[in-house]
Amino acid sequence: MAAHDTAATWMMNTLTPSAFFISVLSTVASLPFFLFTLPAGALADMVDRKKLLCLVNLWLAAAAAGLAILGWLRVLSPYLILMFVFLIGIGFAVNAPAWTASVSEVVSNAELPSAATLGGLQLNISGIIGPALGGLLVAWIGPNFVFTLNAACFLVVILAVLQWRRTTGQSRTGLESFFASFVTAIRYVRYAPGLQIVLARIALFALFISVIPALMPVVGLKGLHLDPSQLGLLFTSMGAGSVVGAAFVIPWLRARCSSNTLIIIANLLVVLVYVLMAVVRQKELFLVVAALGGVGWTLSASELWVAAQRVMPGWARGRMNGTIIMVSQGALAFGGIIWGSAVATAGMTYTLLGAAVLFLISLSLAYPLSIDFTGALNFDPAPVTTFSDKFVYTPQAHDGPMSITVEFKIDCAHGRQFMNLMREVRLIHLRNGAYSWGLHEDLVRPNTFRLEMIVPSWNEHLLQKERMTKAEKELLQKAWSLHMGSVQPEERIYLSVNRELLTPRQCDCQPPTAPKSQVDFTVSRARPPRPTGAAPSPTLIALHLAALRRGLARFDNSSTSRTA
Repeated sequence: MAAHDTAATWMMNTLTPSAFFISVLSTVASLPFFLFTLPAGALADMVDRKKLLCLVNLWLAAAAAGLAILGWLRVLSPYLILMFVFLIGIGFAVNAPAWTASVSEVVSNAELPSAATLGGLQLNISGIIGPALGGLLVAWIGPNFVFTLNAACFLVVILAVLQWRRTTGQSRTGLESFFASFVTAIRYVRYAPGLQIVLARIALFALFISVIPALMPVVGLKGLHLDPSQLGLLFTSMGAGSVVGAAFVIPWLRARCSSNTLIIIANLLVVLVYVLMAVVRQKELFLVVAALGGVGWTLSASELWVAAQRVMPGWARGRMNGTIIMVSQGALAFGGIIWGSAVATAGMTYTLLGAAVLFLISLSLAYPLSIDFTGALNFDPAPVTTFSDKFVYTPQAHDGPMSITVEFKIDCAHGRQFMNLMREVRLIHLRNGAYSWGLHEDLVRPNTFRLEMIVPSWNEHLLQKERMTKAEKELLQKAWSLHMGSVQPEERIYLSVNRELLTPRQCDCQPPTAPKSQVDFTVSRARPPRPTGAAPSPTLIALHLAALRRGLARFDNSSTSRTA
């Protein structure tokens, strides 16, 4: 793919003299991630990721082949190149959440930093070989052959994915609909403060690091006047710097610095790179500047990716990865437009110096938005608890809304602690499925509080219990332990009957029969008809006997009258 990017950049350079078209290539490549990654993340949590990866790589092969065919037909234009870059970006946008979510199925949480480094190292090695190879192939046989080779490589990826044997099973409860899964991702982000901090740091970094993909080719082609092989060598130098950073610099810094400090050091290096990009115009020295840019980019991106993986639960990993990719790529696309427009109006030098100053100022937010807290988080799933009470009627999966209430009696001495814990309990319930949550104080009974939350359906309540992590379960138990009494506070579950109020129908007031077991939920609310040949009830027998007595009495009276 790195060779493909080099070929597309060179093709754009030969078709138009505009620096804006070259800089906007990175924006068009990033835009699909902003538009499609979140739905793709929801899809990755709903379908078999292995099949999804195969279909996506088939799409990518078709798009790359289409670009090659149009190139051989000599009908390519700048706008067609942008269109095919966008189509390929759609494939990568759909591929990214499923691919990144699969990493956690292969390695443990403790191995995530090493996996991130290894993944970045693998990409950066290809980033070294790909641009150099692409530059040579473009100079020797043209860019169309590079596009064809890229299409063939996607087919090879399909063969590799088919060899993957998954070991994790699906959820025990019913799957959410696509729309519900999409809404769940938004709701989780809204009520997860830790994830919000990581997203803010990622967006800020992506906005400023977009200077490199947007302006590095512009400086190389318009400022240094590089040929195809030299352009490939420029991208290779950046990839080589990334490899050095991943293989040597990151392990050394991780042993001595926190994640937040490491990112600050990397960002300061990137600020220096922007200044050097503005002033250096010697080709050989500029290759060193590109390598330093690769080091700084890899250091920051690797730590932010690890932090992001540590703040997301396993049940929503595909959607959360989609959210993170959407935010980062959206910021990259937005940044590419900003820096490309700035080059067109102010020139390369002033744009690069301005980006360096603004990036330096943004580092003042690094400590208020520190990500060091992510190392202590625990998202191991808690054991799923069963319901302690026997229901007289168990709802169907889509019945709802459901109202869950818990009543507490709290000692005045623990009132402040109880309120602090309930703030956390509120976030836990809301991000795991509830759409309404409230805590009410009883005006008749002192120190009595009632928690009430509403979930959309019975299935959502089952999913809510399954999503609970060990850390969240421990916090709930800590809050529940403040209840005054020898037993735990009582939980009650109510099924909304508002629909029945709006839709009148015959109602049988006979109490329904309890289900035979926790699995047998097929209980009818209506009174069943008596089977044919069943024994009459005692009431019916009594009525028949009374009628018989009355008949006998009338018979006796008539007999006495005739005798008289």
